[in-house]
Amino acid sequence: MTSTPSTTGTDPAIEAIDLVKTYGKGTKSVRALAGVSFTATSGIVLGLLGPNGAGKSTTVKILSTLSTPDSGSVTVAGVDVRRHPDQVRRLIGYVSQKPAFDPIGTGRENLELQGRIHGMSGRNARRRADELLERFGLGEAANRLASKWSGGMQRKLDVAMGLIHRPRVLFLDEPTTGLDPEARVDMWAEISKLATDDRLTVLLTTHYLDEADSLAARLVIVDRGRVVATGSPDQLKSSLGGDSVHAELAHADRHDRVRRAVEAVPGVTRVTVDGTALRAWVPDGAAALPGMLAALGEAGIALASVSVARPSLDDVYLHYAGRSFQQAEEVRA
Repeated sequence: MTSTPSTTGTDPAIEAIDLVKTYGKGTKSVRALAGVSFTATSGIVLGLLGPNGAGKSTTVKILSTLSTPDSGSVTVAGVDVRRHPDQVRRLIGYVSQKPAFDPIGTGRENLELQGRIHGMSGRNARRRADELLERFGLGEAANRLASKWSGGMQRKLDVAMGLIHRPRVLFLDEPTTGLDPEARVDMWAEISKLATDDRLTVLLTTHYLDEADSLAARLVIVDRGRVVATGSPDQLKSSLGGDSVHAELAHADRHDRVRRAVEAVPGVTRVTVDGTALRAWVPDGAAALPGMLAALGEAGIALASVSVARPSLDDVYLHYAGRSFQQAEEVRA
C-alpha cells in the first residue's frame, strides 16, 4: 500500500504554482488561468475571491483533480495532484456549486451511500451519518426525502456529504449562492467551526465580499485569471491606508473635471470615477471632506450623496484590479 505524505503544521495544506489553463483553440480560446499561485496553511479558511468568470471554479477543479492545468504544479496535503490524483481524492472533500445529493433519497441514505462510496463499512457509514446529521441540525429531517428539504438544509447536506470520510482539506465552491440571508449566516457559522473546531483546511470560493470578509483568515483575490492581491482581509484593507470618501454624482458626465477638482485637494492620494460613483482615498476623511466638497462646488459638480468610511474589500478590489467589484460582475453578466 502506498503511503500518504503527511502535512505538518509548517507545510502548506495547499500550494499552487503558476497554474495556466486555456479552454478552446485558436481565436475562440479563453485563458481561464494565467499563472495563478498561492498557498494555504493548515486549519484555516482560505477565501478565493473574485467575480464570476475570474477563474475560481477552474482553480478548484484543478486542485480537486477534476481538471488538469496546461502548465504549473499543485500539491494538496503534501501530495502532488497531477502525479497522485487517487491519493488526493482520499484526502479531500469537494462541494460543488450545484447540488450533489440524490433528491429521491433521504438525508440519511445520501450520507450513508457517500460513506460506502468512500470505502467505509455499513456500520461506520451509519455512525458517521448520524454524527453529521446531529452536527448540522438535520436529525429530525433525516428520514425525509432530501427533495422536500429547504434550500439551506439541502446545502448543509451537500457539505456533510463532503465531510463523511473525514477529509484533511475541504473545497467549497460558492457554497451560499442562492440561499436566503438567514440560511447564509447559518452556513457561515458552520464553515467557521470546520476550521476553528476541527482544524480542517477549507478553501472557499465566493463572489460575496461580505462572506469573504467574515469567513476568510486569508484571501486570494483573483481577476481575469490572475492573482491581484493576497493577505488577510484586515491586512488588505489596511494596505490602502486612511479613509475612503464615496460620493454619488448627480450626473454621469464631466469625469475629467471631477477628477481634477478632487486631486487638487490636499491629502487626496487617489481618485477614481466610475459612472456616477466617485471614490477618493485620504489619510483622514473627516479633515479632507470639507475641502473636497468646496472643490467640487467651485467646479460646478453637483452631488447626490457623500459618505466617509474605512476602506472596504470593494476598495481593495478596485485598487488592485483597477475596476470595482460591481463593474467586474456586470462585465460577466
